[in-house]
Amino acid sequence: MVKCPRCGYENSSSAVYCDNCAYRLADADGKRIKYTRRESSWNMGLGKKIVIVLGIIVIAFLLFSFVYNSTQPTYQESLNVVTDDGSHHQTSSYPYKAIIKYEGSWVAEMGDPNYLVRESGYGEKSFTLDCAAWDRISVDVQKEDYGEGELTVQLLRNGEVVEEKSSTNVTGHVIINYNY
Repeated sequence: MVKCPRCGYENSSSAVYCDNCAYRLADADGKRIKYTRRESSWNMGLGKKIVIVLGIIVIAFLLFSFVYNSTQPTYQESLNVVTDDGSHHQTSSYPYKAIIKYEGSWVAEMGDPNYLVRESGYGEKSFTLDCAAWDRISVDVQKEDYGEGELTVQLLRNGEVVEEKSSTNVTGHVIINYNY
């Protein structure tokens, strides 16, 4: 019987390899080989190994972030609209404007109906609405001075008037609700 120098298993005397761990017990001439422990070529402390693994993780994270960010559309591109027929329409960042014309004081609420912005003013003013091309738009303007002049409200999309309303009533109240 030959005892394996690596695992201690008792093998038959004719065995060339250990039946338990496959360690080579004899060479081609049948001479027994002494077990020698080889030094690992990766002989470094646990701290260095942890630093290397963390470095690899950080590099992988940075690479993933770079790839992810370079494949995302820009803010401008994300406001583009693809229609049902597959055609592609580019829009500006904020395609809607409201123009209020009145020779007196007025108050207005405008924008996405869920996020209206309140403005007041005198005379003619133009406002760029913080809305995307696919948002619903609401513009609600009322005279504050009860004047007899005409209150006119225009809603523009990409520079073109899409809706216009006016009132000459002394309590002048104009409401525009627009769905693209």
